[in-house]
Amino acid sequence: MQEKQKVRFSYGVLERQFRKTFAEAERVPGVTGVNLLVLLERRLDNVVYRLGFADSRAQARQLVRHGHIVVNGRRTDVPSFLVGEGQVIGWRKSSARTEYYKMALEKVKGKITPAWVRVDEQTMTGRVLSLPGEEDVDARFNGKAIVEYYSR
Repeated sequence: MQEKQKVRFSYGVLERQFRKTFAEAERVPGVTGVNLLVLLERRLDNVVYRLGFADSRAQARQLVRHGHIVVNGRRTDVPSFLVGEGQVIGWRKSSARTEYYKMALEKVKGKITPAWVRVDEQTMTGRVLSLPGEEDVDARFNGKAIVEYYSR
C-alpha cells in the first residue's frame, strides 16, 4: 500500500483515477506493474513536466487544465490525456504572450529530458519520439508491489 501511495502522490493521481489506470494496465499485454508506470508516464500533465514546461507535475496539471497546452495543434485541457508516439505538445498562441511562458522559455534551455521526448527550444514544442519503455520509467517505484496489493 505504501508503494501505491508513493506513486499516486508522485503523479498527482486520485485513487479512482489510479484504479482505472491499473485496470487498463492489466488489459494491456505485458507486465502489469511496468504497464501501469508507463501509462502514468504517458499522461499529458506528466509529459508537460518532463519537457520542462513546468517545475512540478501539479504545475503542469494546472497549465493543461487552464488550456495553455495544445497537442497536435488542438487545445487539450484534460491532464489525463494519454499522448502517443509522434504527437507534438506545444503552447497556445495566446499563452505564448504570458509572463510565465517567457520564464519557462529560459528554464527549458539546456534542460535534460528523457530519451523518449525531445524539446525544440526555439518553438517551445515537444515531440514524443517513442512511447516510454521499462527503462524510461523512474526506478524509484516498485510496480510489482502495487500489483501484489491489488491482487489480494
